[in-house]
Amino acid sequence: MISKISLGATYLGEGQCNFLVWAPNAQHVEVQVLSPDGRVVPLENQQRGYHQALVEKIEPGTLYRYCLDGQKARPDPASRFQPQGVHRPSQVIDPRFTWNDASWSGLSLHDYLIYEVHTGTFTADGTFEAMIPHLEELKVLGVTALELMPVAQFPGTRNWGYDGVYPFAVQNSYGSPEDLKRLVDACHQRGLAVVLDVVYNHLGPEGNYLGDFGHYFTDRYRLPWGQAINFDGAHSDEVRRFFIENALYWVMEFHADALRIDAAHAILDFSAKPFLQELAEAVHRQADLLHRRVYLISESDLNDARLIRAPEIGGLGLDAQWNDDFHHALHSLLTGERAGYYEDFGEIRHMAKALTEGFVYSGEFSSYRRRRHGNSSFSIPGHRFVAFAQNHDQVGNRPGGERLSRLVSFEAEKLAAGVVLLSPYLPLLFMGEEYGETAPFEYFVSHSDESLIDAVRRGRREEFTASRWRGHPADPQEESTFLRAKINHDLRCSGSHRVLLEFYRELIQVRSRVPALRMPLKENLEVHGLEADRILMIRRWSDTEQVAAVFHFGEEAKTLSISLPKGGWEMIFDSAAERWQGPGGREVGHLSADGAVALCLAPWSFVLYLARVEQVD
Repeated sequence: MISKISLGATYLGEGQCNFLVWAPNAQHVEVQVLSPDGRVVPLENQQRGYHQALVEKIEPGTLYRYCLDGQKARPDPASRFQPQGVHRPSQVIDPRFTWNDASWSGLSLHDYLIYEVHTGTFTADGTFEAMIPHLEELKVLGVTALELMPVAQFPGTRNWGYDGVYPFAVQNSYGSPEDLKRLVDACHQRGLAVVLDVVYNHLGPEGNYLGDFGHYFTDRYRLPWGQAINFDGAHSDEVRRFFIENALYWVMEFHADALRIDAAHAILDFSAKPFLQELAEAVHRQADLLHRRVYLISESDLNDARLIRAPEIGGLGLDAQWNDDFHHALHSLLTGERAGYYEDFGEIRHMAKALTEGFVYSGEFSSYRRRRHGNSSFSIPGHRFVAFAQNHDQVGNRPGGERLSRLVSFEAEKLAAGVVLLSPYLPLLFMGEEYGETAPFEYFVSHSDESLIDAVRRGRREEFTASRWRGHPADPQEESTFLRAKINHDLRCSGSHRVLLEFYRELIQVRSRVPALRMPLKENLEVHGLEADRILMIRRWSDTEQVAAVFHFGEEAKTLSISLPKGGWEMIFDSAAERWQGPGGREVGHLSADGAVALCLAPWSFVLYLARVEQVD
């Protein structure tokens, strides 16, 4: 890296601001100071396409933009704030903030129970500030980490966030950079970690001016969402610097505890030292300097364990990964769906392998892909996988954006919670899941270009047609599509929603207080599946106790004999109990196992038994 000075406009105090931009496509770059005095200040050419100047009489709130060769006036690629949107000037921000988290050093990854939120639809106001009053509810639920879908500036006021075009700028409709810091600070004061979703595989189509400045993009690879980022071609060192500095910006200035790397499979890079490895090294090195625990969690559909292996054994060194196979195996059992990628799933053995290893497809032939897929994750520790029954992708990438609450019975909702929360992985809940939120979460945008709006509409229809999904997607541009996605927190207070919320709370408490369940370990795990009976059995153990969970995915009550180690077993959870509005528990509170025990399971239910080690032979 050429300069230690940060990219963008860095306010230094006492009216001084440093401007640094990478613009090798321009011979001359000026900063146009638009307020309060309308000055034009030339930047000095530096090595390898950088332009820089220290400018006096600049205060926070100053609006500015860059002029390239006297022709193109553009916002700052590393803008910290776009108060008037993606096409308008950037704003100088004062980075100073009074933090109250000096004693916070982060959580062990083993302790993460993640709650994924879309800022715009989580509250009526759709702002960072409006989220703060709900943090105590999440803490009581048992959540330990709040994950925010992308907050980088996107066009308009409503978007999932994956169309961001200013990676350093906080979305103006959500609030200011200071508002986001207040949210993070409030989380840390309550013992909650914060995960930020970042997008390093592409930029959105509207307001994307990076190509005017430099060689940020490449035509060597094709992506479904736009031009691929140039991570391995000529000038890629500077592109890497831009995105690595962005990651460190969120960690250092906003005290983020983890970054979720969107669609890592679309970060196309064939260099000897891939960008993701360099990113992991930089983030972990900075975390060590800060004496904090900071993690990188990837999303990838490659089923490639190298992402989360250590570099010493040929990996890239990321800390964890979302496990889509876990979701697909569970969803197909619950719903019976076989369209799209669910074609590869639907059997108990798939769920058993997801629980035992992580990836279901680890080199086997995939009918959906019409080729072999994945490699083995058998040796990957449990805490390196994130498991879920729902998330923004799996709900939102359906024609109707239906949540599980609209697709399956109340009993099956509880069963899904049991599989996720009793798994040997890091659980993730999607906002509102814990009380059975019914609002659809469909894809929404607010572009200003009519041709782009038409292209987005057409692309969504073609995507679902190609995947053989039934139904037609809502119009992404219509404001009503966005407004329908706003969740209703009042639902949690009545009826079956209140019961489901209490169900989640108690099951999470069981998970946290039982050592055999608390640690996400695959080593102390035994899984058996009975395909014909649609039964899945899990046994997990610690030094002091062991648990046995039996999950029933069938429509009719089932009586069966299961094998348990000899000893006394106490039932500590029954999803069919009357207190959970179930058909009524049919199990006695205690079992005396002598090799085999008889169980009678209600449809779509699970039971959980516990035995102390000294009571088991």
